[in-house]
Amino acid sequence: MTDRRPLLRALYDAAVAAAHPNVVLAPHLGPAPKGRVICLAAGKGAGAMAAAAERHYLDTLKLAPERLVGIATTRHGYGVPTRRIRVVEAGHPVPDEAGLKGAADTLALAGEAGPDDLLLVLLTGGGSANWIAPSDGISFAQKQAVNKALLRSGAPIGEMNVVRKHLSRIKGGRLARAGKNAAEIVTLAISDVPHDDASAIASGPTVPDPTTLADARAIVAKYKLDIDDAVRRALDDPGNESCKPGDAAFARAHFELIARPKQSLDAAVKLAHESGYETIDLGADLEGEAREVAAAHASLALQARAQGKRLAILSGGELTVTVRGNGRGGPNQEYALALAALLKDTPDISALAGDTDGADGGAGNPTDPAGALIDATTFAKMKAQGLQPQAYLDNNDATTFFEATGDLLLPGPTLTNVNDIRVILVD
Repeated sequence: MTDRRPLLRALYDAAVAAAHPNVVLAPHLGPAPKGRVICLAAGKGAGAMAAAAERHYLDTLKLAPERLVGIATTRHGYGVPTRRIRVVEAGHPVPDEAGLKGAADTLALAGEAGPDDLLLVLLTGGGSANWIAPSDGISFAQKQAVNKALLRSGAPIGEMNVVRKHLSRIKGGRLARAGKNAAEIVTLAISDVPHDDASAIASGPTVPDPTTLADARAIVAKYKLDIDDAVRRALDDPGNESCKPGDAAFARAHFELIARPKQSLDAAVKLAHESGYETIDLGADLEGEAREVAAAHASLALQARAQGKRLAILSGGELTVTVRGNGRGGPNQEYALALAALLKDTPDISALAGDTDGADGGAGNPTDPAGALIDATTFAKMKAQGLQPQAYLDNNDATTFFEATGDLLLPGPTLTNVNDIRVILVD
């Protein structure tokens, strides 16, 4: 059998490259203001975006260095060297003290913006966890507990962010409110959410929020989240309602998407087609339970195999896992593990599932896996070692399974985030 792993990895890399800040940011950066550029960045690509902004203003526009200030808060291990914009590495997916301090400093710097200053906000996925500023009356530990409960609930990212926005002093438009005295607030964002909802990217710190406290309470009830009484009181407090359309904070605010999951999926589809495959593009906005989506995709692959097709099945979006076990993993690894259970007798089918940010679940370390690959080699190792995929699925322990087979996808920090890329190749 031909080894398809190099092609699978090339498809993943093409998706990542299409959304890298070094490629997508500069064309959207404007002229220098009369005063300062105050750059506030958050998310897994925040460091890379800050460095790209420095190149634009300091090198291309020759802005005096003292007129560029800022803070970029990113995930641990995702920092890059910068000259004027301070990089803070913070916790993700569970917030930590560094994120707490970074968010406080960010709000303070936004509040210093004057009528000649540009407030430049650069966002990528992961900003919701990186910028942690609990509402008054909620402790940091209580906010962490809510975040952990949401991560285990199986709730899609949009619903998670509804709750987060109503327990925060920076999300849901509140950063724009803090920087309301700036000449202009320009937000440039790389989307990591299905349907590219601006209010969901990093929990929408500079845009109006269409969701309400009532919506947040409904999500807590829907997933039976075990939350502290202080959190319940906060969700009942009208003072914690997020910023709505018409708020004065948005009078001089501009928001633009500079990269979308669809662009990255299109890059992978194009490469698969150029590599001789008929392609099925299932879209960049898939959501659902990882193992259930895997079952549907496995069915498509088996049907194509039965018809003798050479087919690439590609999809994006963000899947979820309802955690019931005590293992290690993430939605991409769980998807790949479910595929392995369903395709173990098909050596001519191979697959990759990976998060474009380089980390799929995990413990918040830069060495966390991005996902996993499967092919005939995987199936042979499963048989030789007596590995039963269903047992690992039952314990949500995909990482341990793929450590045993040697199939973890380990690209390291990619410095961007446009959701997942999944590919199944039928030869």
